[in-house]
Amino acid sequence: MTLRMTEDGGSLVDHAIQAVRDHIRDHDLKVGDSLPGEGSFAKDMGVSRAVMREAFGALAALGLIDVANGRRARVGAIDGSVMGASLDHAVATEQISVAEVWDVRRTVEVRIAMLAAERRTEKQAARIMALAQAMAEADGDKDRLTANDIALHEAIADAAANKLFAQIVRSFAPLMKTAVSQAWRTRTAAEQRQAMIDRHLDLARTIQLGDPAAAGAAMEAHFDASVGQQLYARDARRMRD
Repeated sequence: MTLRMTEDGGSLVDHAIQAVRDHIRDHDLKVGDSLPGEGSFAKDMGVSRAVMREAFGALAALGLIDVANGRRARVGAIDGSVMGASLDHAVATEQISVAEVWDVRRTVEVRIAMLAAERRTEKQAARIMALAQAMAEADGDKDRLTANDIALHEAIADAAANKLFAQIVRSFAPLMKTAVSQAWRTRTAAEQRQAMIDRHLDLARTIQLGDPAAAGAAMEAHFDASVGQQLYARDARRMRD
């Protein structure tokens, strides 16, 4: 479909999207609050309902609004999976490398571990330790190891009590499923797997003890020995070649 352009070069859909965002901001709407319908926006803007329907669809795809059959659109909640889809696409199309993602992960998650040690509740500390112990009890089951490994990092991010950090870590999930699984596959010897598990247990203990410096060091040690470090070295070799 060819969209009519406005005088400033933007499409009608672009302007409709911005109008909805402006409405949310101007009316101080919060997550879950209802929005006017497509027809109301179309009338106010002087555009067709088809334009507004496409604008609503684009906003829903971004997670900015929640559209469900049978009820009015509502303001959406922040969703790390939207960022995750963009990251996954960027890696798949070689706009960024997995090593670059892991470099960012390392920087962010060291800070997250330190905050988690400062701010975690007793319940959160117990969950973090339980996930680390579940990894130890996985008996080499790579699917269980991977699932608990990812859940552990997300639990640590939740304990940091910073909602943006938590969503950033969740945005890494699509790449983590592949890379973490790969990391466990490369640890073929029992002592290699145990060393990885011990690092996770050590990380969980430092957070449980409430020691930010030790938690940050434990997270750094984890990344230094992780698949991310291997990927970084691989990409560095490619650049040299």
